[in-house]
Amino acid sequence: MTMGEPVHPAEMLVPPAVRASALAAWQLVEDARYRTPDRQRRNERRRLLAQRAVADRKAERDHPID
Repeated sequence: MTMGEPVHPAEMLVPPAVRASALAAWQLVEDARYRTPDRQRRNERRRLLAQRAVADRKAERDHPID
C-alpha cells in the first residue's frame, strides 16, 4: 500500500440481537434459581450451622474443659 491509496476501514461485525436476548434469559433463570424456596432453606440451614458453630466456640472459650 502506498501513501496515495485510501485506507479501507475494517468491517465491523455487529453481534446479533439474539445474544442479548439469550443473556437476558440466562440471567432470569439464574435469578429464579437463587430465589427458590429450596435455596432459602439451604441458606437458613447454613446460617443455623454457622450460628451453632459460633455458639460452640463461645461456650468453649467461656467454659474450658481443662
